[in-house]
Amino acid sequence: MPRSPGVLERTSTCLLAVGLPSTGGLAHDRTRPWIVPDAVCWLRRDLRLDDNEALAAAIDHASDAQLLVLYVIDPHLWSRSGDPRRVFLLRALSSLRESLDGRLAIRVGDPTSVVGDSAGGAPVFCAEDFAPYGRQRDAAVAASGVDLRPTGSAYAVAPGTVMSGSGTPYKVFTPFSRAWAAFGWSSPVRSATALASAKLVDAKQQDALPESPDIGSLRLPPASESAALEVFAEFKKHRLVDYVEARNMPGVEGTSRLSAALRWGLVHPRTLLAQLGDSKAESVFRSELAWREFYADVLFHNPSSAREDLTATLANLDYDSGAVAEKRFEAWCNGATGYPIVDAGMRQLLAEGFMHNRVRMIVASFLVKDLHLHWSRGARWFMKHLVDGDLASNQHGWQWTAGTGTDAAPYFRVFNPVSQGKKFDPDAVYVKRWVPELAHLPANLAHEPWLADGAVSNASLFAAEAKAYPSPIVDHADERRETLRRYELARRA
Repeated sequence: MPRSPGVLERTSTCLLAVGLPSTGGLAHDRTRPWIVPDAVCWLRRDLRLDDNEALAAAIDHASDAQLLVLYVIDPHLWSRSGDPRRVFLLRALSSLRESLDGRLAIRVGDPTSVVGDSAGGAPVFCAEDFAPYGRQRDAAVAASGVDLRPTGSAYAVAPGTVMSGSGTPYKVFTPFSRAWAAFGWSSPVRSATALASAKLVDAKQQDALPESPDIGSLRLPPASESAALEVFAEFKKHRLVDYVEARNMPGVEGTSRLSAALRWGLVHPRTLLAQLGDSKAESVFRSELAWREFYADVLFHNPSSAREDLTATLANLDYDSGAVAEKRFEAWCNGATGYPIVDAGMRQLLAEGFMHNRVRMIVASFLVKDLHLHWSRGARWFMKHLVDGDLASNQHGWQWTAGTGTDAAPYFRVFNPVSQGKKFDPDAVYVKRWVPELAHLPANLAHEPWLADGAVSNASLFAAEAKAYPSPIVDHADERRETLRRYELARRA
């Protein structure tokens, strides 16, 4: 989808040491003694030391006094996260704690009480959160008496900052991106340098780590600030030059692969923007970062759009239900639709907690417009499995494809999974990687395996594995016509 990276021993709820064996669930102990810090930096989606405005402000306030660097594992968010995100978070916290020589206090519990317990009256600096739950949580923490001081955000330009000439939020990406670029952003903050002179409270008392889910052979990206910076440096040096075309080709390494790092704040977008020039490739990559900020802005102004259609244009659209619809949804989830590019994407999701952005659009279109299911079903499946699952980008990327979001003319956009596969994976490299049953077919037939029987002169090319690949669960041409019929009825209504 259009894009579609000495801490304390105090508190009356105990501290958590990443890496210690789990001894229970998300519970905390209110009996242990604590030391009151002079300032607190409460990390959330900014698990890094450099270019961290909240950390820099906390260091400056504490001066040569005691600074507590804090992370709170919130049961509300933990329970709603998929296993890939849980594991990635725990790994990122472990890496960050190591970077701080163990001086990271990790607490478990409701931030409304935990943050106040940790601060003991000291000011608490944090990046401002613009997501619906984050705004409610921070308001509750402040209302509990905590001296909460939002400083900076996870975005180059904070949501709600850029408005149209009439003073209203932007509803279309292109004018937003122009205004966003014109508004600009500050230079990176060298908080890591300032941290060298800070006096961090040393986390002595430890609590049990929430049990890390078993993700089997799922391959997640490295979860550290240093790894994110290395990935960007490698991308900028070797792949950025071809980014304009390569970013759409799932069979090549053409994207930055920084989505998880940006989602968790292992790197700030401002850090990346500061290193971009004005070449076409750099301008396109900057635009991709702007998509992330656009969707955050849309969600900020329309919090209900996390669960509901942003626009009412298709409020009367007819969606499928019943046993057949559920069977088709299950086939989509498991990568068994009979359409190779769709199945390749869904299998990549299950194997890596990631899916190429071009393929995200294709599989989303297939679910909504070939299977006639509401976008929210696919969005929930994505959030369950994506390590880079970001509420704003995910929900609004899905709505862009479904035609319920920020696009003015969505109803006639129905992705053809065969032509999309042939266009963006012409050599079937991506398809054959994730659908090995088709590995022996020539590229053109790998996208249409139902044509292979009798069309391949060498019988070895049409192996038993290919014959075992499922037939298409729907006929795309028929479903496209049905989609346009339903959309027209909904628009008239």
